[in-house]
Amino acid sequence: MACGASFADLAVILVDATQGVLTQTRRHARICALMGIRYFVFAINKMDLVDYSEARFKEIQAQIEALQQELHLHDVKLIPVSATEGDNVTKKSSAMTWYDGPTLLDYLEQVDVSAVHEEGFYMPVQRVCRPNHEFRGFQGQIESGSIAVGDTITSQPSGEQAEVKKILVADHEAESAFKGQPVTIQLNREVDVSRGCVLEKGSHVRQAANFKAEILWMDDVPLSIGKNFMVFLGTKKIPGILTKIDYRIDINTGEHVEATGLKKNEIALCEIAVTEPIVLDTFDHHRTQGELILIDRISNMTSACGVVREIPDGTEKRHFAANQQMRSALNWQAPLAVAFEPAKDGISLATVEEAEYYLVRNGRHTYLYHPSAEEDPAPVLRHLLQAGLVVLLVLDKDQPLPEGVRNFSELSGKAAAESTSQQIAEAILHHSMLDSMMAPNNWII
Repeated sequence: MACGASFADLAVILVDATQGVLTQTRRHARICALMGIRYFVFAINKMDLVDYSEARFKEIQAQIEALQQELHLHDVKLIPVSATEGDNVTKKSSAMTWYDGPTLLDYLEQVDVSAVHEEGFYMPVQRVCRPNHEFRGFQGQIESGSIAVGDTITSQPSGEQAEVKKILVADHEAESAFKGQPVTIQLNREVDVSRGCVLEKGSHVRQAANFKAEILWMDDVPLSIGKNFMVFLGTKKIPGILTKIDYRIDINTGEHVEATGLKKNEIALCEIAVTEPIVLDTFDHHRTQGELILIDRISNMTSACGVVREIPDGTEKRHFAANQQMRSALNWQAPLAVAFEPAKDGISLATVEEAEYYLVRNGRHTYLYHPSAEEDPAPVLRHLLQAGLVVLLVLDKDQPLPEGVRNFSELSGKAAAESTSQQIAEAILHHSMLDSMMAPNNWII
């Protein structure tokens, strides 16, 4: 649904007259609003089952008006219909004389779904065309405004300027082009332009390496902070990471709920950082440069879609602070501290060192910590776990285990002295594995 809504100008949402506005109705309306749809038709269906009651229609109308205010829907039309009887679908109903509005078909044929006017001219570059050494053109679709031969345009993000030398529309030259046309633009000099760049004039699109986006999570695997994605925004595809979930939006109430993860079909405002500044804008200002999808870097599936809501200005910090979840996700492991006590369980330091070797060889980020008898290991352990590491703690003396540390025999159910270094490594590998790594479509090879 989200994919179809992203290309639509108007949404028709069916509401069962016997049930009114349901959770599904609210979700569909919220997703459509998220995808930029401004025109809504709520077809109140099955009016025949409520005896064509005007009172029931007004009850549902009040529910939808409350939903309109909550979601800030631009234009809303309610039409009572009966699909089985054909009432108000293509012809006026004789059973609902109290309704004097248009039929569903009449309304769809006459409604004006003019898009919001966007500032300036901009064209995301889809392809650089160079059939020979004499011609270099930049191809894409004009998303806003118009352009003419002789205009000075700016290439973002480089900031270089040049004049338009030639405009090709299909197979012929044109003096100008406007919004919605696919064109090839040739400039009067060489500038730094490639796929993902934006040619613009007076649009005031911006550049940023981090931003806040309202996203719809569509993956079966739950979202966690620190997850890596390929971010596809405009024609730019760039690695990125989800650094924070500001809040989840409750579908029923619209309430902002604190969250550290998302399940399928949930909506949230998240903070995303990319590897370098990209050309973007808020969705309300420039639609194409404000809508994005997140692609899973392991399965290559589309995990989420969303829109840019906030872009930090130059006075704010450029990057967000990293946390334990981000570090462990980047390391593809859960932070873990495992204690070995040679004096008590009979294991040797050499065996633990060999177990660490096997762990590192299998891709784990580890640290073998062997504190002195007088040293308090707790502060150091806190820092190592915050770094997202797997810590092998060797204690020479009989002392209480620091908080958050598990003894190996407790972890594996088997005494350390009875285990080989490989068996120790295998047990730690299992217990330090992120849940999402073994989820469907997310295997690590």
